[in-house]
Amino acid sequence: MAVDYTVIVVYLVGMLAMGWWGMRRARSKSEFLVAGRRLGPAMYSGTMAAIVLGGASTIGGVGLGYQYGLSGAWMVFTIGLGLLALSVFFSARIARLKVYTVSEMLDLRYGGRAGMISGLVMWAYTLMLAVTSTIAYATIFDVLFDMNRTVAIVLGGTIVVAYSTLGGMWSITLTDIVQFVVKTIGVLLLLLPIAVVKAGGFSEMKAQLPTSYFDPLGIGGETIFTYVLIYTFGMLIGQDIWQRVFTARGDRTAKWGGTVAGTYCLVYALAGAVIGTAAKVMYPKLGSPDDAFATIVKDELPIGIRGLVLAAALAAVMSTSSGALIACATVANNDIWSRLRGIVRRGEEGHDEVKGNRVFILIMGVGVIGTAIALNNVVEALTVAYNLLVAGLLVPILGGLLWKRGTVQGALASVVVGGLAVIGLMASYGILANEPVYYGLLASLAVYVVVSLLTKPTDEAVLATWRERLAGRGAPVADEPATVGA
Repeated sequence: MAVDYTVIVVYLVGMLAMGWWGMRRARSKSEFLVAGRRLGPAMYSGTMAAIVLGGASTIGGVGLGYQYGLSGAWMVFTIGLGLLALSVFFSARIARLKVYTVSEMLDLRYGGRAGMISGLVMWAYTLMLAVTSTIAYATIFDVLFDMNRTVAIVLGGTIVVAYSTLGGMWSITLTDIVQFVVKTIGVLLLLLPIAVVKAGGFSEMKAQLPTSYFDPLGIGGETIFTYVLIYTFGMLIGQDIWQRVFTARGDRTAKWGGTVAGTYCLVYALAGAVIGTAAKVMYPKLGSPDDAFATIVKDELPIGIRGLVLAAALAAVMSTSSGALIACATVANNDIWSRLRGIVRRGEEGHDEVKGNRVFILIMGVGVIGTAIALNNVVEALTVAYNLLVAGLLVPILGGLLWKRGTVQGALASVVVGGLAVIGLMASYGILANEPVYYGLLASLAVYVVVSLLTKPTDEAVLATWRERLAGRGAPVADEPATVGA
């Protein structure tokens, strides 16, 4: 295992080095939060693919393949579909807005007053996303070093918080590119073919497993529909995803770079399901489907390759964790704390802004690590976060982009009613039930339409400013990097 340990340690040290290098680039608010809005197609595609394909997509995707066969690809597949839809239909307009958060977009579209409530919902979502990603370190470090759960969470979380705090989005982008390469080599080019060969090839897999394992819809139509509702639509509105869209240097980069990343997700989804199916042939009686990834890596891969594939899993977890962490800190600082203090942020750029956001990443990071240590049921926590996000924010965000008649009153009512409805329904049906997000979303839509039609239309001056920003005109000038000590 010494070679495997060396691979992992070199990888972790490299992540910290990237954070130190990124600190030299992040001299302004724009550089720190959205990498100066300067990423080209290659870097944009890599970092976007890295953030959406996390531990759930890697370890969880293989686990679903173990449990259901090829149809286990649907969870990650719907993530890819969501990223494709975002990139093709919305990303260019989103990038032209030149904002930092989803709540700023809502304020711009509706004329203010929508940001605080939407910010609280988005903060809760990004916090739980960061927490659940951080907990995944325990699984990987347990395989690597037989490490105590708390120590594993603290170790992995500290590394992510360190490089995220140092360089913000620049550090995260650089580490994401490395993580994207490591995941591609480790999962697609190494683990996938090795797993299939070890299982005896596809013919042997078909001979050993029930036909349901090769049915594209074997996981069930209702489950697929729920995945679409939560993950496909969740991709359209999450702060962690939008903040990456804001890093694109232009419309074409946001559209076509995101399309490439979305297509990559579809391939990754199928790879995970095939690996899980192969694991079912080799280990038919595992205690938990989520053990499939770690088991096949530990038992079937040669020395050195095993370390690289485990580094790939670690990369998947770290990319999602760091993206969720900076999104959580950005929302906490820009949408909640600054509003509570009554600060008008536009134009307040420079070194102090960088310092403030860096402090918030550190604070949120410590909170994420502490919550991850205390939390037991990860699935329930993530389900609550996604249900709140989709039921509370999907309608006012897409309504603002697609329907001129939507008003700020309708948006606020939609967020409140959708959020309260999904919480009440989860208490009634159960947290993991499908009905809460179905009915919560319908309630949000109904209230948004009715209240918007019953209230005064959005002021034409607000809509004119909105149209100017959507067209890429009238946006604030990008801030210049501040000098050290300014």
